[in-house]
Amino acid sequence: MMNRVEKLSLLSEMIAFARVDNSLKEIEYNFLLGVAKQLHITQEDFDYLLDNPISHVKLKSYSERIVQFHRLVLLMIIDDEITSKEMYKLHNFGLKMGLNYDAINRVLELMESFPNKVIPPDFLIDIFKVQYN
Repeated sequence: MMNRVEKLSLLSEMIAFARVDNSLKEIEYNFLLGVAKQLHITQEDFDYLLDNPISHVKLKSYSERIVQFHRLVLLMIIDDEITSKEMYKLHNFGLKMGLNYDAINRVLELMESFPNKVIPPDFLIDIFKVQYN
């Protein structure tokens, strides 16, 4: 179970990722606000994070890191504009989270083969399980 600081750190990380193109589109804002609500973070706290990022806190649980990576993948594809800069940043976020290099590459390669580039969560988890064992 994540504590409040970890949740705020996740959101701050996602906001930074969404702004890799120096903007935050409305669809990205709404997606991030939805994640905040799932994490039981108020809109006021979320809006505060937009201008006041907090430092990164590494998640202890490998499964929580996989879920966060999946959120970042969804955030990247939500606006239908995937840039090489976003791919590079996503790859680095995955490595920074301590995820397996080969599993990250596999996810990024396989995205193209799914409708709307959305990898089903179970499929994504299986990719990381194979690499974890």
